Amino acid sequence: MIYITRREQFCAAHKLWNDKWDAETNKKVFGKCSNENYHGHNFDLEVTVKGEIHPDTGYVMNLFDLKNIIREHIIEVVDHRNFNLDIDFMKGKMPTAEIIAMEFWRILAPKITPYKAQLHKIVLAETNNNIIEYYGE
Repeated sequence: MIYITRREQFCAAHKLWNDKWDAETNKKVFGKCSNENYHGHNFDLEVTVKGEIHPDTGYVMNLFDLKNIIREHIIEVVDHRNFNLDIDFMKGKMPTAEIIAMEFWRILAPKITPYKAQLHKIVLAETNNNIIEYYGE
């Protein structure tokens, strides 16, 4: 089994806010992330795919194809957008990095299987210090 990873970057805004709570509770739980005017991040995204090497190509999956899948289905949809307001697949969901990573998995996994490969891991970094890994479980 071989693992390949493609890295991408995008910029996006969000606000963490639970409508069931008052402003004080939201501020206590979410801190700066509850800013009423939203806030943004320069996100780093890593998509890792696993599979066997194809005997004719020497690839698990052509990285050019993986790049195009990620850009078409994720980057072009979320870059310079607001997760709370602009992204259809996030409607009604709390836009934490954890949930965003899970949604990315849901979108990407079926796009990768036709290439005889499997999505192995999504890594989403909001900052250099806040990094989420999701394995589809």
